[in-house]
Amino acid sequence: MHRIATLGLHHDHVWSNLEELVATGRAELAGAADTDAELLAKYRGRFSGETTQSYDELLSREGLTAAYVFGSNKLSEDLTVKACERGLHCLVEKPMAATLAGAERMLAAARANGVRLMINWPFTWWPQLRHGICMAQAGELGQVWQVRYRAAHQGPVELGCSPQFCEWLYDAELNGAGALMDYCCYGAVLADVLLGKPELVTGLRVSTGLKPALSLEDNAILVMKYPHALATTEASWTQIGHLTSYSTTIYGSTGTVHIEPGPGGNILHATADQPDGVEVGVPPQPDHLQNASLHFLAAIEDPGTAIHPLCDAEHGRNAQWILEEGIRATA
Repeated sequence: MHRIATLGLHHDHVWSNLEELVATGRAELAGAADTDAELLAKYRGRFSGETTQSYDELLSREGLTAAYVFGSNKLSEDLTVKACERGLHCLVEKPMAATLAGAERMLAAARANGVRLMINWPFTWWPQLRHGICMAQAGELGQVWQVRYRAAHQGPVELGCSPQFCEWLYDAELNGAGALMDYCCYGAVLADVLLGKPELVTGLRVSTGLKPALSLEDNAILVMKYPHALATTEASWTQIGHLTSYSTTIYGSTGTVHIEPGPGGNILHATADQPDGVEVGVPPQPDHLQNASLHFLAAIEDPGTAIHPLCDAEHGRNAQWILEEGIRATA
């Protein structure tokens, strides 16, 4: 039975991930640390394990196997390094960090201490997205010449995110940027997995004025240039409705796949003979790819289990490079 510490509760994704972890029946929650008393009380009302306002105190407890890191992007850099240095495997919520330097510190700490470091990108657990990536990598689309992803909603406050979550999302130092960091990150890691490192990153980030209290950008787009391809990643905190949100399109010389979002989304494959696209069946998937916790446990129990490319820390670091280049280009 793995003993897993939770470092940080102010990333709202923590609650669903802990529920999934408990449901595996293969891990014991060793407790949680956060400086926010309200969040600690919420944890105690739902999960086992003692709580503390000291991250170091939690990390010093006996018998820990791993850590779930759900702090701000900036704080997660330091928490992950500390956990790795104590020999703990780490699951870190996306994006990997607030800065490229932070991501590189995290990756170096994991390697130096021989522990698994997994970055949890929630869209990884959509079977149709994984299958679309496999199709592209197997050459079923010919030469991939464009990858496109859009992440969009009306904004963290409007979505109902907690005040503690919104507080750091709206802080450039703690988040890394605004909507650009929060939502362009998905398309950045997807582009790195499918196309590798771009030779140029450019783009735009704007404040629409629809959120007067927000000093950061609420919309952004990054464009990545490759020798014979391009990729775009779009972010919006002002979109009304769900149309086009979280959709993925991969364009190749012999085919196109459009991947609908969510666990029940479809994948459509267009070719010269089927220009309007036909629905593609997704093959049966391994149990450990059902969610982040099952995949993380499989990875730490068997060193031979490869972490899915989207969640691999090296790809996470490369996505951070793309984001940092994008921030520089749009300054």
